Amino acid sequence: MVASAALLAGACDLRHSAVLDPKGPIALAERDLLFDAFCVMMVVIVPIIILTLAFAWRYRASNTKAAYAPKWAESVRLDAFVWLVPALIVVAVAVLVWRSTHKLDPYRPIDSALPPLDVQVVAQDWKWLFIYPEQGIAVVNQLAFPNGRPVSLRITSDTVMNSFYVPQLAGQIYAMAGMQTRLQLLADQPGKFVGRNSMYSGGGFSDQHFEVLSLSQADFDAWVAKAKQAPAKLDAPTYTALTAKSRLHPITYYSAIEPKLFDSIIAKYTHAHHAPAAGTGPGAAPRR
Repeated sequence: MVASAALLAGACDLRHSAVLDPKGPIALAERDLLFDAFCVMMVVIVPIIILTLAFAWRYRASNTKAAYAPKWAESVRLDAFVWLVPALIVVAVAVLVWRSTHKLDPYRPIDSALPPLDVQVVAQDWKWLFIYPEQGIAVVNQLAFPNGRPVSLRITSDTVMNSFYVPQLAGQIYAMAGMQTRLQLLADQPGKFVGRNSMYSGGGFSDQHFEVLSLSQADFDAWVAKAKQAPAKLDAPTYTALTAKSRLHPITYYSAIEPKLFDSIIAKYTHAHHAPAAGTGPGAAPRR
């Protein structure tokens, strides 16, 4: 079994091994949940493997002394084992899932003495736009923040459904047009990580990844200052041009952003969704 696990791990893409190397409390809790679920499954799998091998050895063709005596049709002990063990496993999994679901609620703020850094995230074809409303800047395909400070993400999509994922810092969560989701993350050490879209979204999906930088406060301030010096500004026409499909889009900085850009991206879908259809609304004739 160990050899099979090693072969399976070797066959996997090395990027997925980042799940087992967390660099923040959220990713650490998710890795521990993965290990806990694995251990619960082993409670079932290991005895089955052992009993299968034991039965095969005991009742092999060459063992003429093995007696086949299935006198267990009315066995209370066997019935209790068959029903109680699975029931206990279901209870254990239910408790594990219940506690973890509330602990890892993506909307739940991270306890910290520092205020969270607000970042607005927009999925596009095939790139990610990060808007920093407090700093008044925006960046394509690069997310930066101070290590040790919580980051509160507001996430949406300006195209088809995407899935935002930074394996070493937080779990994945969907980005959908006309809707807003939240995700909290925190890096407990400086470093460079990889984020990506983990849901197929078209031809450029395989290249839709972004750089994640966990910086010291001084380095983050310098990063913000660098972005503020960029010649490009993310006004409405520039954003419209940015929404065009592109692959391997380079990291791009914008020194200013259109006011309430994130809200307007969501609104253009919600307004269309809630607009009354022909023959509906106040004063319309009732349908029969």
